[in-house]
Amino acid sequence: MQDDGKNRLTVDIFGQQYRLTGKASVNHMRMVAGYVDDKMNEISRGNSRLDTTKIAVLAAVNISDEYFRLRKEYEELLRILEEDARRQVNSRG
Repeated sequence: MQDDGKNRLTVDIFGQQYRLTGKASVNHMRMVAGYVDDKMNEISRGNSRLDTTKIAVLAAVNISDEYFRLRKEYEELLRILEEDARRQVNSRG
């Protein structure tokens, strides 16, 4: 078998086994899978009547919301840093 530079591992997410393949480190893939598993379990505890598909979709919606909020904060921080850098350059000149 040819080494393609990809890591492979099997993870458990919400009671199901999944085979992950990617260039990310094994630790990173485990962390991501663990986060999804935690999020699905959290939603399941609060909504015991939901089936697995609905729990997965709600987990995806929650994770996407977190992502977009963090991306907005990141972009705002970059904007602040760029403004700060411009002010420093202008104050020197």
